[in-house]
Amino acid sequence: MRSEKPVIALTLGDPSGIGPELIARLVSEPECFTEVHTVLIGDRWMWQEGQRVAGVQHALPEVSCFAEARLHQGAVFLPVDTLQPTASQYAVESAAGGASVLNLLAQCMDAAQAGDVDAICFAPLNKLAMKMGGLKHEDELHFFAEHLGVNSYFCEFNTLGHLWTSRISSHIPLKHAAEYVTQERIMQASQLIYDSLKLAGFDQPRIAVAAFNPHGGEGGTCGREEIDIIQPAVAACQAAGYPVQGPFPADTIFLKARDGEFDAIVTMYHDQGQIAIKLMGFKQGVTVQGGLPIPITTPAHGTAFDIAGQGKADVGPTRNAFRIACRMGSNLRRQRISR
Repeated sequence: MRSEKPVIALTLGDPSGIGPELIARLVSEPECFTEVHTVLIGDRWMWQEGQRVAGVQHALPEVSCFAEARLHQGAVFLPVDTLQPTASQYAVESAAGGASVLNLLAQCMDAAQAGDVDAICFAPLNKLAMKMGGLKHEDELHFFAEHLGVNSYFCEFNTLGHLWTSRISSHIPLKHAAEYVTQERIMQASQLIYDSLKLAGFDQPRIAVAAFNPHGGEGGTCGREEIDIIQPAVAACQAAGYPVQGPFPADTIFLKARDGEFDAIVTMYHDQGQIAIKLMGFKQGVTVQGGLPIPITTPAHGTAFDIAGQGKADVGPTRNAFRIACRMGSNLRRQRISR
């Protein structure tokens, strides 16, 4: 009989940062693993170093492939050899470390495409190290999308508890942001975050769309994007059955969401949402890679080179990222089994 529990792939992140320590701390919380099968994949020496820094010890059963995870309860360890200990040092980006990260993530995605993994959670990465190690894309999301053969709309979601945000443009110069304010992208972002929230367990997600111009354009006297583009996009979403409202001035919509009026906000450019959500709770945030065929999550913070190797890393965001991966992976697996 097939297990209904999802398999979650877990990686140690960049070897020069706090990732291995964070995962060692996470594995110290066995209650996180009771409802899922978890495969921690990585170099044995890196896993041992993460435990040393965190001040913990774990005797995880070892497996030879992802498929074996369903034969065990809780977490298991899949050892692989991707780099030598001498090829990496704390707080220093390296091509070897970046290549290791890309290798491990590719193995996780391959396992997902083979049906052996239902979701992926990765510890913090370093974009410079990944590019030194061979990443040809602007970020890991585009790497995931190409590897998984995604041709439809995709974007990052940032989450803070019950509040999620998406954006219609990401890592681009601000002077180009207006070019991305199109009815099609607003509709795609709104519908995608609604569907993703449903997969994450929200019964009736409520979506707000932020304005682009100050004060919502002030009736067209401070820009017409709200009138000519955003309002028609919202109306089209509503006509398609999506509970989307807006546009709301960007300097007040997060207050409404904070007070529980909305579950998600679609923002018009990167920092419009990032500044607000990080001020509201940077230490607990999670990034969800949206629009992919499998859920992929990570803590919203970076590799924290300033405290790497010092045993100071806070596991909270990693725990949150893992739990979201578990919920989404569980719901996705149920959907697949029921077909």
